[in-house]
Order: sequence, then C-alpha cells, then structure tokens
Amino acid sequence: DTLWDLAIAEVEKRKNSNHDGKHVEVWEKSIFFMGSKNGGKTTIILRCLEREETPKPTLALEYTFGRRAGRHNAAKDIAHFWELGGGTSLLELIRIPITNSNIKSFVVVLVLDLSKPNELWTTVEKLLQVTGHHVNKILTKLEKTNPEVATEIKHRMRNSLQRDHPDYELIDPFPIPLLIIGSKYDIFHEFDSEMRKIISKTLRFVSHYYGASLVFTSKSEALLLKARVLISHLAFGYDKSKSLSVDHSKPLFIPAGLDSLSRIGPPPASDSDIGKMCPNTPLELWKKVFEKTFPPKSFCDLHDSKDPAQELQYAEYEVDVMRAQKKQ
Repeated sequence: DTLWDLAIAEVEKRKNSNHDGKHVEVWEKSIFFMGSKNGGKTTIILRCLEREETPKPTLALEYTFGRRAGRHNAAKDIAHFWELGGGTSLLELIRIPITNSNIKSFVVVLVLDLSKPNELWTTVEKLLQVTGHHVNKILTKLEKTNPEVATEIKHRMRNSLQRDHPDYELIDPFPIPLLIIGSKYDIFHEFDSEMRKIISKTLRFVSHYYGASLVFTSKSEALLLKARVLISHLAFGYDKSKSLSVDHSKPLFIPAGLDSLSRIGPPPASDSDIGKMCPNTPLELWKKVFEKTFPPKSFCDLHDSKDPAQELQYAEYEVDVMRAQKKQ
C-alpha cells in the first residue's frame, strides 16, 4: 500500500467507528486570524494552543492546527488556525483558506493594534470588506449548489442576535462568525481617557453592528486568558463566557449579542458637527466622527517588509546555494 492508501483507510476507519463500533463525529473548525501588522496575532494563536514558542514574524499566510480531547472515548476535536501576515497588503490571499467546503465551520478573528488608532478604521474597513465580499461570493454559489447549507449559514448569523433585541433590524451581521480583538491594551491604557473612550465606543459600535464579539487583550496572562475563552468557544465549542465588561476605563469583554445601541450611545461628537457630516449610514457616521479625532495615516504595509528570501527561518541550504550561484 502507498502512504495515500493507508491515509484513506485510516480516515475511513475513524469515520465509521470508535471502540464501541458507534459512529464518531469529529468537531472541525477553521479559524482565520488577520489584522494589524505586528498586532500580536501569532502570540494569541500560540497561547490558545498552549505552545511555549517565541513568536516569529508571519510573512504571508501561515497554517497550524490544534487538537482537544472532546467527549470521553471520542476522537479529538480539530481546529485549523490560519494567519494572514502583512496587515492589509496581502488581501488576495484571503481566498486561499476560505473555501466552499469549509465555509460552514469558518470563523474570522480580526486583531487590531489599539496603540495605533490612526490605522484602526482603515484596517477594519479593508479587511472586512474584502473578506465579506469573498464569503458572499461563496454563499451565492452555494445557494445554487447546496441551498440548505447557504440558508443555514445565513440563519445562524441573523440569529446571533435574539429576535426580541431592540437592534435586531438595525444591524448588518457579518456573513460568518466574527471576533474582534483589541491588542496591546497595556499601551492603550496609558492614553488620555477621552481618546480611550472614543476608540472603545467606536469598536463597540463596529462589533455590535457586525454581530461580533469584542475583547481587549495584552501580554498580561489574565487578559490573554479572556481572549482564549472566546477563541476556545469558537474553535472547540467550549461553553460561552457569561461575563461582560463595558466600562471604558477597563478592558472591554463583550460576547456577541450582549451589547446594544442604547448602551453604546451616540457617536462622540456635537450635534452641529454631526449635522455637517451628511453620512448615508450609521457606520459611515461613526467612521467620520472617528476619523475627525484620528485622521487616517496613509500607510502601506509593504514599505518596510524585508525580502522574504533573506529570512533566516526559511533558510534551505541547497536552494540558497543554487540561488546564490544563479545570481552570481
């Protein structure tokens, strides 16, 4: 038998039975991390997988996986972790991990660097627009080939908010589950309290509008644990956390569906300023108010990226010798 024959036989065996001869269902999820460059995505993934490694810079798209023992005597649950490097510079790579076959079990985690407020809105807008567009294209195809799955995904997202929630008709949930993580809270905590309030309120609105969960984290073990609780729920189906923290002077922790527009309040601007802005949607209004305080920097994530061929972590002696020879 070839290695492939053995692999196929092993998969069939696991599918069909466990020790009792009963059917075993393996929980399998895909978690896609994207967001601010150097925002701490790799650190969060390593902590979720309980790996004591030193994080390395992510060059393009990286993959790893985690396993957790589920029910007694059952197969281990699997979570596939994808990470997009380069901030907003490699958007075309988004279509690689998100496919027709895994869309039903796919989750997006958007990591935002709280210490760089002038880059926040641009990062949110670019990444969620491109990802949302790609997911919607897949769902449109699924409606023709597998309408039951497409309907199930859409219903699940609409039901992320209870039907009796006062904002049920006012929000526009992201097409698949979304978690927003604000990283580097330790630096953010040193900001002026008014700046912190504007950033916190804006991220609360964005998360609530997209039907997402929101958590602030840093290198502190206690805060990383809070982020891990939400990721473990999405990746391995662990129990949802019941805790809630909406106080702007503390790290935010808001599971999806537990916030409301009335609690968030209006955008932090005077009525006369809001009157001059002429926005078309609530999201656009919040964007204009936020960018009035934090004008977006024209930044390009590619400017400071080094040549990947020079990265030591990808060194391969034979290949490098041949490249050097060719160059010469």
